[in-house]
Amino acid sequence: MGVESVRYCNIDCSRFRWWRAGALQRALEDAGAMAFGRPDFLVGAGHRCHFPLVAARRKFGGRSVVIMRPSLPISWFDFAIIPEHDRPPPLPNVLIIRGALSGPLPVRPFQAASGLILLGGPSKHFSWDPVALDRDIKQLAMSSINWTLTDSRRTPEFAMSKLSQPSFSTVPWRECPDDWLEQKLASVGHVWVTRDSISMVFEALQSRARVGVLGLPSRTPKNKVNLAIQRLVDEGVVSDLPREAQIFSSAPRQPLNQYRAIAAALLSRCGMGLLQ
Repeated sequence: MGVESVRYCNIDCSRFRWWRAGALQRALEDAGAMAFGRPDFLVGAGHRCHFPLVAARRKFGGRSVVIMRPSLPISWFDFAIIPEHDRPPPLPNVLIIRGALSGPLPVRPFQAASGLILLGGPSKHFSWDPVALDRDIKQLAMSSINWTLTDSRRTPEFAMSKLSQPSFSTVPWRECPDDWLEQKLASVGHVWVTRDSISMVFEALQSRARVGVLGLPSRTPKNKVNLAIQRLVDEGVVSDLPREAQIFSSAPRQPLNQYRAIAAALLSRCGMGLLQ
């Protein structure tokens, strides 16, 4: 937000028993955090960080920021960043985001004629429908876009080989380097994601690509993930019509950039101002 540098350190809360005497301080010392003095912000993501985050806030000061709806009372944190589909309560310390919070992508040349298809898998919210997916992916293949197909840990076995088309490049998730997805999203002109993965949808929206969702049957009528994605479709943020991929556009889309809005809100609410 305009500063020359930000001093930070990462602490893996799954690797120590924070409730044991001195464990939290030792973890902070090992991470180099103690040399920083009083922190401006302590940011935690994931259920395992909630108690350590509260403990660190009480011991060392700073402002605690939890990313997700916490398992502890929201009032225990200075700020909670909660997706709207988790139905956050109207509290003064709650900042609402749309879907998952994604950070900036690398700077890569924009390739308007390239596309990426991301396969999720069955979940507690969605069933898997290989027939419908095969139909929709064949529709995508009719476009002039150069598609790359990749799967994920939840993708059923052999699904990618059955859904791939002759003109596609395929990259199994097991063969992807750690930063492969971020590098790919930074350059492609089109991204289509199976509807089950709201995190991948919002990662795609952080890119400059045109984004679409591939339909999967909802397990329940009151499916909060399905409703959140349907709102994106209704607002025209994403498409759910594979034939629209044939309407070629060479203009990059503006990334969602929720992370910048949240950073600005935190600085403003804390009276720290914006430096640019």
